[in-house]
Amino acid sequence: MRIVSEEFLAARLAALRPNPRVVVGGNFATPWRALALLDASVERYRLFALNAQPGIPDRDGVTLETAFTGPGMRGSTRLRYFPCRLSLVPRLLGTALPPDVVLMQTSAPGRGAVSLGTEVNVLPAAIEAVRDRGGLVIAQLNPQMPYTYGDAVVAEELIDYAIEADLPLPSPPRSPGSAPAAAAGASGAIAGRVAALIPDGATLQLGIGSVPDAVLAALTGRSGLAIWSEMFSDGVLGLAKAGALDPDQPVVASFAFGSADLYRWMDGNPGIQMLRTEMTNDPALIARRPKLVSVNGALQVDLFAQANASWVGGRIHSGFGGQPDFVVGALHSPGGVAVIALPSWHPKAGVSTVVPMIDGPVTSFQHSFIVSELGTAAIWGCDADEQARQIIRNVAHPSVRGQLADAGRGLGLRV
Repeated sequence: MRIVSEEFLAARLAALRPNPRVVVGGNFATPWRALALLDASVERYRLFALNAQPGIPDRDGVTLETAFTGPGMRGSTRLRYFPCRLSLVPRLLGTALPPDVVLMQTSAPGRGAVSLGTEVNVLPAAIEAVRDRGGLVIAQLNPQMPYTYGDAVVAEELIDYAIEADLPLPSPPRSPGSAPAAAAGASGAIAGRVAALIPDGATLQLGIGSVPDAVLAALTGRSGLAIWSEMFSDGVLGLAKAGALDPDQPVVASFAFGSADLYRWMDGNPGIQMLRTEMTNDPALIARRPKLVSVNGALQVDLFAQANASWVGGRIHSGFGGQPDFVVGALHSPGGVAVIALPSWHPKAGVSTVVPMIDGPVTSFQHSFIVSELGTAAIWGCDADEQARQIIRNVAHPSVRGQLADAGRGLGLRV
């Protein structure tokens, strides 16, 4: 690894072959300084990122590519969306979308290596793919990035150039005290119902947001819990402080996003293993975890227990992500369950989240339970008619239950 000036790196990037494909760290660990140098130095390029945040270059000459659309790419006319389970994105980068450059943010170097810290995800696979092609691996070294272990550790010899940028990591905004009571109440009610499905000794997969945070907060009195998840946030730190986690089981994830306290806890912590996506999201490995409880959100569910977590109004909103990986893995786990949790009503759109039949791409299906603030629908082991009845009776908003029943009968369901 050669630490260079920004001027040197800009000149090296300007010499790239025409229209290179650049894989950049996404989520909340994007190397913004290095990305700005790229954008100022290269007129035309293809930019691949997962869950890109606002600030991603979106201009003539830049083609945006992703398998999971974040707010930085959502709605762009320059977007190429590649439908793909997250566990298979590394294979996508090694075959159909080979990179010419990888840009990543890392910790400061130590012991001949750097750490990817909070964002491992598909970056190890991207590094392997780009080195097979003779491309460039570029690191933005940040001493504020925690040094984490597992697949996060990258040998310095695998990195061509690095620049230094001492910058704070982003954290989620604190929940405003003026949040609507109804919304807070819905999240709390959903969390209580989901927590009731989680036994002591369970292995947890949850995402980020008010419902996952509330679920984790409701589990601080449990014991022997483990984490095998695509990502985690401060709720896991809360479980650790409460003594709810099994001390013999490392926290396993692929990326993290949270407070400065979370990042300090992660730094140098051997009890946290940050693994590459094709490990954390492999349904076969997930299935080996006993009592794996997968909790995911959705934008819609229908009377056939299908979930849409990707599309809004006929346009891509996010993507498959890891939801289908964990739903399948949880269903094959001994004692495992797959839960979809969502409010019964979209407060902003003013529509039911339960529809007769999803009219676009389905993200996942065949769950164990569907939960709203109003109740829990048991899906696994029920026939199609009983599934629909439970969804209408226990999950749907009362104002649409009659309409849903009529529509269900029109679809051949006995409800």
